[in-house]
Amino acid sequence: MSANQSPLLRNQLLAALHAAESDRLSPHLELLTMGQGDVLYESGGKLRYLFFPTTAIFSIQHELKDGGVSEIASVGNEGVLGLSLFMGGHTTQNRAIVHSAGYAYRLRASLLLEEFHRKGPLFDLLLRYTESLMIQMSQAAVCNSHHSTVQRLCRWLLQTLDHSHTSELIVTQEALGSILGVRREGITEAAGRLQTSGLISCRRGHIRVLDRMGLEKQVCECYEVVKRETKRLMAKNTTFDDAFDPMWPKRNGKQNRRKGSADRRIRDVEHEDSVVADETQSVDLLAAVTV
Repeated sequence: MSANQSPLLRNQLLAALHAAESDRLSPHLELLTMGQGDVLYESGGKLRYLFFPTTAIFSIQHELKDGGVSEIASVGNEGVLGLSLFMGGHTTQNRAIVHSAGYAYRLRASLLLEEFHRKGPLFDLLLRYTESLMIQMSQAAVCNSHHSTVQRLCRWLLQTLDHSHTSELIVTQEALGSILGVRREGITEAAGRLQTSGLISCRRGHIRVLDRMGLEKQVCECYEVVKRETKRLMAKNTTFDDAFDPMWPKRNGKQNRRKGSADRRIRDVEHEDSVVADETQSVDLLAAVTV
């Protein structure tokens, strides 16, 4: 990985590892390219790996019997996918896909579970991240029940920007309908209002944020609640160097760089430019789902 790319390839949980934890886990991390729409877990599947996004963004979804899908949480470079492993389960009741293409580290579940059971600093860190994810899920349920589509769209855009390294987001109307639990027409109307106000620019399958401060004035209180609580919970042990390359932490001014598994080569991330015109049914968000 070239030097000019390394600042983007970071994950806050990996960056917060103590030296001994990092030394044990780092040799087993595999840096993979994640394509938009890639399925990481299916409901009922066994948790063989955990994923630490760096530039990718993951969507945790629940699928209803009638085929309806609703996003219950998202995971970006602040966290990890596969927390049900630490809650006593080795399977998941949810589906996880790559919402935004990018990079992520993969680690065998057995290795992280072994480290978790040491009850060292990582134990506390993962428990606090679990609580922050639960807050995100519960606040989303409240938001989807009480706030307007425009406010909810602003919340989603701002949360996604917090996880992203670009102001242009790749998303279809069908995907936004599933995420926010509204019909396609509602998404079209809400996005049109924000575009007319000069806050965003929309084209086929793309949304570019033009005025973040303007979105923050339109958004409901839910965005700030989640952001504040996540910052509070993750404040301890989450200071990291801006020049940090998350592949391998620096030790005494030296940097140890290793390569991940060769079974998947790092390739350039290409975003799909497409639009899906099909309507999606409104679905209820499940407030109590195991992540």
